[in-house]
Amino acid sequence: MPYDPSDTIESGNGLKWWILATVIVGTFLGRLDQTIVNLALPKIMDDFRVTVTAAGWIATAYILANAVFVPIWGKLGDTLGRKKIYLLGFSIFILGSALAGLAWNLTSMIVFRVIQAIAGSADYPTAMAILAVTFRDARQRAQALGIWSSSFAVAAVFGPLLGGPLIDHFSWRAVFLINIPVGLAGALMALAFIHESVSETKAASFDWWGSVTLGAALSTLVLVLDQGMSWGWGSAASWLCYAGTAAFAALFVRIEQRAREPIVDLKFFSNAVFNSVLFNNFIVFMGLMGSLFLVPVFAETFLGYNATQTGYVFMPMAGALMLASPLGGALTGRVSARLVIMASTAVAAVGLFLFSFLDIRSGPWDIIWPLCVMAFGLGFGMAQRTNIIASVVDHREIGVASSVLALARNIAGAFGVAIFGTLLDHFISANALVVGAHSAFRGVAAQMPAFVGLVILKAEVMGYDQVFLVSAAIVLVGAVLAWWIRVKDEKTDVRVHVE
Repeated sequence: MPYDPSDTIESGNGLKWWILATVIVGTFLGRLDQTIVNLALPKIMDDFRVTVTAAGWIATAYILANAVFVPIWGKLGDTLGRKKIYLLGFSIFILGSALAGLAWNLTSMIVFRVIQAIAGSADYPTAMAILAVTFRDARQRAQALGIWSSSFAVAAVFGPLLGGPLIDHFSWRAVFLINIPVGLAGALMALAFIHESVSETKAASFDWWGSVTLGAALSTLVLVLDQGMSWGWGSAASWLCYAGTAAFAALFVRIEQRAREPIVDLKFFSNAVFNSVLFNNFIVFMGLMGSLFLVPVFAETFLGYNATQTGYVFMPMAGALMLASPLGGALTGRVSARLVIMASTAVAAVGLFLFSFLDIRSGPWDIIWPLCVMAFGLGFGMAQRTNIIASVVDHREIGVASSVLALARNIAGAFGVAIFGTLLDHFISANALVVGAHSAFRGVAAQMPAFVGLVILKAEVMGYDQVFLVSAAIVLVGAVLAWWIRVKDEKTDVRVHVE
């Protein structure tokens, strides 16, 4: 009979919260690295003497490797042991950080970032599985997952705040080397507090062919989402990626239907609750991530903020998220999960709608207020979504299920960035024609460039506002669709059953 960590944990309830603190350190470090490195790119470009396009592959390679390995780590954690995989990911991440801090050219940096990404992708599925088997009580689990989820946004906020001073006072290498002491502390905490847990059913073999085909499908999909705007969505390279995604996805499904131990059990997708939560997550994160990446761009382009000032503006957002996540988790068993998710998603949509009033005269509070409203809405329902996923699947496959949830969020974010970036370009072009047609120039020839600049400025600001309106509408659709997230026995049963 496999070891049940809850047997020991129940005897010392405080240990549960130390385990929560441990996985928060890992999650915070991984997400902090993703945001902090973007600030270092200009310095890296100068040192390596590369173009913006070439340096973009540092981020692209990370995204690709992270997406490919999330489901693999989830499966390995369930079968080999979640603590083992968590510590392995931590160790490789520390090594990758040290190597990235010593990179000598663009090629070495890309290779070392891939190592970091592979290791970092182990965190989400194993951390969620560790929390799910640690917090067996549904209400406590929801609270723990809510608090853990808030570390994602906190890391995104603190990235610019920590990255700016590190780069300015030391060098870009410091943003990688700082991971070593923090990572070692997190690894020691994991050794001390986390108990080993495995699936009750040991895998007879690993689904290598499923992993390869899933990796190929995700690679081509994420690649075209990341590079499609620069290539052109109708270019030969983009069409090659479309075809590759479709072909490898079809092959993956065929392999998984026959595999003894599939990397992603397709029976998940026959679970109506699982599908509803997954789809809600996809819609919400597509709208949120696709539009939120434009907020710092707007602040720095049109309001004249630098990276550190933008980071300060985002700080209250972390506070709103940290406040909302445990509050939403505390409602587990008291209020229907779908009502909480519907309400929270609608509030997030309102926050995005408030961004549509931004213009060049906006002040810090015009950004802080919508960010806080949006973050509160997102955080209030995040624990409920994650808790439902942990509740409606077998404990033996929590790692795999959580990796599917993480994968959906990552791809949704990539979709959102690609779609809204394209929409922004389209809106600006269309607005320039409309504004130009309704504007009259009554000056001397020397003033014509200034007139054209004002027309373009107006078109750009209108474009941003329109994108925020579209994103708000998409997230509002996600709120409506949450009505179909139907579970029963929420108030009486720790395990939520599917209708």
